[in-house]
Amino acid sequence: MARYQLTLAYDGTDFFGSQRQASKRTVQGELEKALGKIGWTGRSVILSGRTDTGVHATGQVASVDLHWSHSEDDLLRALNAALPPDMAVHRARMVHETFHPRFDATSRCYRYCLFCQPLRQPTRERFAWRVWPEFNPDLLVDAAKLFIGTHDFAAFGSPTTPKGTTVRTVMKAGWMQVERDEWQFEVQADAFLYRMVRRLVFVQVAIAQGKIPAEAVTRSLADPVPAGKRSEVHPGLALHTG
Repeated sequence: MARYQLTLAYDGTDFFGSQRQASKRTVQGELEKALGKIGWTGRSVILSGRTDTGVHATGQVASVDLHWSHSEDDLLRALNAALPPDMAVHRARMVHETFHPRFDATSRCYRYCLFCQPLRQPTRERFAWRVWPEFNPDLLVDAAKLFIGTHDFAAFGSPTTPKGTTVRTVMKAGWMQVERDEWQFEVQADAFLYRMVRRLVFVQVAIAQGKIPAEAVTRSLADPVPAGKRSEVHPGLALHTG
C-alpha cells in the first residue's frame, strides 16, 4: 500500500461541487468510481479543498492510498481511461505516507473570469460571467486591494466546518484585462470560505458599476455580518450573489 498524490483538472459545469454527495454527481464521486475500476478498495479519497457547483479546476490535489504494482505513468493512463471526459488527472506520483493535500497546502489560488456584453453569449458564459452594464475599470482594480491581508470574511462566505473560523489571509488579489471586454480576477489565500470567491467578485463589480460604495467592503471586514444574516448596516453585501 502506498500513498499517491493526484493533480486533477475538471470542467465543473456538470458537477455539483467537488465533495462526494449521495445522489448528485461530484468530482470526488467520479474519481472514486475510476479508482474502483483499477482495484482501489478504500473508503474515501482526500481533496485539498472543496469547490462549489460549477467551479472548474486546473490543479486540484487529491491523495489516495492504493495497492499499485505498476509505474506512476501507468497509473496516470489507467485513471484517465476510467474517468469521464470532463475530468482528467494531469499528474500522479507516490508521496510520503504522512502527506495530506489539505493540511500540507500553503495556499490556494482562484481565477474568476468575466466579460462585458449586453447580449447573451452562451459559449463564453460556460466559463465566464457576463456583466452588464459596463463598469469603471479603475474602481474594479482599486476594490481588489481592500481584501489583501488577514480579515474576518464572515460577510463573504460560510465556514467550511460548523464551528470553523471565518478568518482568512489573502496574499494576492487583483484584476487583469485579457481582452477588450474580458477581465480576470486572481486571488490567493491560505484558504477560502464557501462561495467566498464568487461573493468577492460580485461585490467588486457592484462597486465598479456604482451600485454600492467601496466603504461597504471596509465596514464589512471591520464588523462582519455572517452570510444570511445581513442587514441594512451592510447594504452592499445584501445583494444576491447568485
